[in-house]
Amino acid sequence: MKTDDIKALFARFEQAAFNCDGVECWSARDLMPLLGYTKWENFMKVIDKAKEACRLADMEIADHFPDVRKVIEAGKGAQHAIIDIALTRYACYLIGQNGDPRKPEIAFAQNYFAVQTRRAELVELRLLEYERVQAREKLSTTEKQLSGIVYQRGVDGQGFAIMRSKGDQALFKLSTQMLKRKMGAPDKRPVADFLPTIGIKAKDFAAEMTSVNV
Repeated sequence: MKTDDIKALFARFEQAAFNCDGVECWSARDLMPLLGYTKWENFMKVIDKAKEACRLADMEIADHFPDVRKVIEAGKGAQHAIIDIALTRYACYLIGQNGDPRKPEIAFAQNYFAVQTRRAELVELRLLEYERVQAREKLSTTEKQLSGIVYQRGVDGQGFAIMRSKGDQALFKLSTQMLKRKMGAPDKRPVADFLPTIGIKAKDFAAEMTSVNV
């Protein structure tokens, strides 16, 4: 495809998107000609294949291919509703993967939606990592507060380490050292640096409860 054709298709795909209950979607009726299809029956065969791929990926079909109604002009100012499907970006990606690869529009769609879907995945990963970092910082603050509280009551650093190890045993059914080995954490690094977000939050909650109890 020529550069001008690619730019034109890119603009048409972007303009065809609409907001459906807060989710970016494309009308199957509008997407059909953009992908080089002229008959709804033929395009539905591709959509059915995409739905099956969605099901095999353990995704909810209704979340990505909800049935909707589209109002069209019928001539002389009359209007009537026809069956349509609101396609999420992921649904469009699956349609591109199951379309006729000989069509240049399909080749474009495969790359366009693959890149866009990957961008969404990367954003999601960054948000999840940000949440984990925030949880880790919160745990550090809570443990410092707990350390100060128990120190005032005569517990030294070694005693505090024992408390933390017993807390890990209660939460994860493993001692701190065993947990470190399981997570692949070096001996001199805190095990919380290697825990998933939910594990970090669990340790934070336990530390706060210990502070209250002390």
